[in-house]
Amino acid sequence: MFTGIIEGVGALAKAEPLGGDVRLTVATGNLPFADVRMGESIAVNGVCLTVIAFDGDSFQADASNETLALTTLGALQAGAAVNLERAMQPTDRLGGHLVSGHVDGIGRVLAIGDDGRAQRWRFAAPSDLLRYIAKKGSICVDGVSLTVNGVDDEGFEVALIPHTVAHTAFARTGVGDAVNLEIDLVARYVERLLGERATGESA
Repeated sequence: MFTGIIEGVGALAKAEPLGGDVRLTVATGNLPFADVRMGESIAVNGVCLTVIAFDGDSFQADASNETLALTTLGALQAGAAVNLERAMQPTDRLGGHLVSGHVDGIGRVLAIGDDGRAQRWRFAAPSDLLRYIAKKGSICVDGVSLTVNGVDDEGFEVALIPHTVAHTAFARTGVGDAVNLEIDLVARYVERLLGERATGESA
């Protein structure tokens, strides 16, 4: 599990085709990395990946064809900036919201505008995900925990404070760029429970 609070910005160093899928090498940038362990989970732009090898300033992870098809990782070019977060520990503060690192779909940046010292960002989202996105609810965009300020039939808006822009890959993200989206876990479970209740009542 993750919190959506980005710990560092790194870069995709290499994507190597291997045995039918891809092995990624990710430069860790300013991610605290001294105590990394083999097999631990690191979220890369919101995608949970398993460390299979590492050195002082990078790690490798295998990305399945499913991951490459359903996230933006398959389209990233070498040198692209990526948001990085190591898996949370039981003693960590939950500063964002519970994030699984399992991307639900791909969105796109529609607009970026100034809003005081902050920025207002608008994203397009797939229609099958919009039903789970609620005003003042949480959403994870490229691994960043954000609060939804508004939602309509085409997408949603968030406000990014200067700190968020400066300390994430959003500083190098522009209009038209694709982003990974993960809806709030609570929305998933509520739908599941309501669906089972409705099935039980109709039986």
